Amino acid sequence: MEPVHLRFETLHGDRLRAWLPRLAGLRIAVFREWPYLYEGEAGYEETYLAAYADSPGAAVIAALDGDRTVGCATCQPMAEATPRVRDAFAARGMDPARWCYFGESVLLPDYRGRGAGVRFFEMREAHARGLGLEAAAFCAVTRNDNDPRRPAGYVPLDAFWRKRGYARRADISVVFDWREVGDDRATLHALGFWAKDPL
Repeated sequence: MEPVHLRFETLHGDRLRAWLPRLAGLRIAVFREWPYLYEGEAGYEETYLAAYADSPGAAVIAALDGDRTVGCATCQPMAEATPRVRDAFAARGMDPARWCYFGESVLLPDYRGRGAGVRFFEMREAHARGLGLEAAAFCAVTRNDNDPRRPAGYVPLDAFWRKRGYARRADISVVFDWREVGDDRATLHALGFWAKDPL
């Protein structure tokens, strides 16, 4: 594997808006893979990402190989996140105001295993601490191990997340809907949370 020297940019507000088309395309490409199997649409993706530009405490970390955007990771104060996420924590007696919510981390396949994922966590955690937030959490889709669509040799990211200090919170979950590749309508998907408290 040849070394790749990636550059990382932290995007906010209006600067982030200028990047929306390329970040939208990246999300569509990566989330189309297992385990999300997400059939994305550019217009929806740009609208979704624009919410981070509107969120005062949000940041999007972009990874670049030269001028090519090859990955991105999002974060925002949980108090500014979608109500579904806030409510999942509040229902467990956990104050969303303490938490930073990491929305997603996507990276093109050729760039995986080269340190970008670690850098995404480091930069988002630094951003959270800079906002005075005490803890961080993210969610990941729940799939059955025997799902016939699961690729042979697929290795889940659980060990990587644990190494970063995150623990699975089986008591906290959220449901989102999206259209899977090959489907003609959106279906519900359960996502489970991982948390690091304190940062």
